[in-house]
Amino acid sequence: MGIDGSRRILIVDDEADVTETLSAILARHDYEVRTAATAELAIEAIATWQPDLAIVDVSLPRMNGIELAVVIRDTHPQCRLVLFSGQHTTQSLLEEAAKKGRLFEILAKPVHPMFMLDYVSSRFAGRPKKTA
Repeated sequence: MGIDGSRRILIVDDEADVTETLSAILARHDYEVRTAATAELAIEAIATWQPDLAIVDVSLPRMNGIELAVVIRDTHPQCRLVLFSGQHTTQSLLEEAAKKGRLFEILAKPVHPMFMLDYVSSRFAGRPKKTA
């Protein structure tokens, strides 16, 4: 959680339905949410708006979600990360990252939006919401 009590979440997925649905649900529960359709856009967003949690799809165009997660960890170590994927090839990418000492939490797609809300809520448990 941000020093100012923020509960900022960045959702990175190239499927607009996923980002729109998760963003709407999380915003209704007092999270400040931004979305990005590519890793490059996510890196730009993080440079100016530091999220407390990044939810990143593994299957992204050009730069995959694991590569993005490494960048986020290196440049913004305070940002929590969770990857999600419905691809079978994800396991080999995770194993490759683990060999380099990079361990990531992953959720299997499809992720029901209410499950994601519960998951996110547990990551902020015991932390007060930002008040105006």
